[in-house]
Amino acid sequence: MKADIGVIGLAVMGQNLILNMNDNGFKVVAYNRTVEKVEEFLNGAAKGTNIVGATSLEDLVSQLATPRKVMLMVRAGDVVDQFINNLVPLLDEGDIIIDGGNTNYPDTNRRVAALREKGIRYVGAGVSGGEEGARFGPSIMPGGDPEAWPHVKPIFQAIAAKTDKGEACCDWVGNDGAGHFVKMVHNGIEYGDMQLISEAYHFMKEGLGMSHDEMQQIFAEWNKTELDSYLVEITAEILGYKDEDGEPLVEKILDTAGQKGTGKWTGINALDHGIPLTLITESVFARCLSSLKDQREEAEKLFDNPISHIDGDKAEWLDALRQALLASKIISYAQGFMLIREASESNNWSLNYGNVALMWRGGCIIRSAFLGNIRDAFDTNPELAFLGLDPYFKDILQGCLPAWRKVVAKSFEAGLPMPCMSSALTFLNGYTTARLPANMLQAQRDYFGAHTYERTDKPRGEFFHTNWTGKGGNTASTTYDV
Repeated sequence: MKADIGVIGLAVMGQNLILNMNDNGFKVVAYNRTVEKVEEFLNGAAKGTNIVGATSLEDLVSQLATPRKVMLMVRAGDVVDQFINNLVPLLDEGDIIIDGGNTNYPDTNRRVAALREKGIRYVGAGVSGGEEGARFGPSIMPGGDPEAWPHVKPIFQAIAAKTDKGEACCDWVGNDGAGHFVKMVHNGIEYGDMQLISEAYHFMKEGLGMSHDEMQQIFAEWNKTELDSYLVEITAEILGYKDEDGEPLVEKILDTAGQKGTGKWTGINALDHGIPLTLITESVFARCLSSLKDQREEAEKLFDNPISHIDGDKAEWLDALRQALLASKIISYAQGFMLIREASESNNWSLNYGNVALMWRGGCIIRSAFLGNIRDAFDTNPELAFLGLDPYFKDILQGCLPAWRKVVAKSFEAGLPMPCMSSALTFLNGYTTARLPANMLQAQRDYFGAHTYERTDKPRGEFFHTNWTGKGGNTASTTYDV
């Protein structure tokens, strides 16, 4: 019997996806460029299963049922192109190549177009959930050539995580690079979420002077509230984990955060699309700042800037911190969906934002209880421009504002860096302010560069220039080419 799908790449994600597919009744052919890893896998984790191995790409393709489906679980970039180039001569029209890595979506756009000309259907599928998700049910975000979807849908929806109602956390996202774009924004929200939780931990530890056992208990309690999420859950577990000497392991980890680029791509795309993705971009900068460890140590010696202890009722501060974290997390998701909406409209993807929320409801790193509420918000109003305008989320943000402002203000007073929590609050303050000081900014631009401005007492779309000094002339910069 021919196999249902071939998977190339036997790192932990590839192996676990293959085992997941096998558990769900699909026959899989496994291949790795280092062929010895195939034998190790077949004699190890895959022993006693229906999984078979391949010794070459030709061998892999020969074992697949048509239309052939080949999934790449390899490092993003040139390696993907190399495998595509080697596979195409072996495939027939209508066969399917799937990229399950963290690929930058313009590369997926390019590959879909190039392979369509050769008659090959290409899918860019974001896969989230880490090792455990891959093994027992990830969130999968496929996009690319829509003609491929009916053929890969049964496999992907079978192996994906399921909601409490049994819905698969996988659906067709959209054409071309839509799937990888949504996965990129997912990772950007993940960056923001992780930084927000880290800031709450820092507030507890340095500001309130709490022990790790106390913090572990608080995060575990928070995970039973609206903050119920994978990242809050694992934070509690991390705080409770002791090293061999009985001390908290987390305090022995060097405070320099790594990154693989998806958060940076999200920030760059936000700037390209003109979307104020302030929280997520700030979370990327926070990682960059953390990497300047040696410089920070030297600077600390020069500046008398200790973190002050935060006085007052600890229980009241913790409740305020919980509200500040909840509101900030909502802003993180809201900004992410603003970027997804803009990209969908710019690329004519016609994305279903409620379905995107559903795909993140289980299996993925940013799975969170209120993703169900996000889905409901977009089901009620598919044209919702900002998540905070939905009644459910508006009431939460409005209710959390006093506590949120109290926490952020105290962090400044105490010298506690909380870049994302304060950025989220600043964004909401700006978004809900009808008149911002950009009139002064625009006047400055017109003063030194004749960039023109619109007037409040004239229709939108009419532009004016003032000769502010009497020496600048009346020609506006928009009326000629320099």
